Amino acid sequence: MDKKVRKITIPDYKKIFQDVIIYKHPEKKNECLTFLKKKSLSTLDVIQLNAIIFKNHSEMDKVTNQKHRSYDQSTILQILDYQKSNHLNNIQTALYFKISRNTVTKWKKHFLV
Repeated sequence: MDKKVRKITIPDYKKIFQDVIIYKHPEKKNECLTFLKKKSLSTLDVIQLNAIIFKNHSEMDKVTNQKHRSYDQSTILQILDYQKSNHLNNIQTALYFKISRNTVTKWKKHFLV
């Protein structure tokens, strides 16, 4: 009984966003240039780029997209560091990053013990 090891591949978000900007939204190239110059994009960079490129989405699309977000450990630590450096409570941090306040609480318990 050999177990197959699946290799997890991460999408090349930089290439994806470059193509979207070139083919669908060339007018937003200047706004996104700072992100596209980076060697690799973090999760927060991807979220910010998505917000810049697709500003005019409906509220229903935003709610649906929010349900499918996932954060890696480095992004979670960046969010918690942002909270600490700006002296924000969990509610303020959750509103800023558009996540649940319970999620922020859970992250603090898990990562800042």
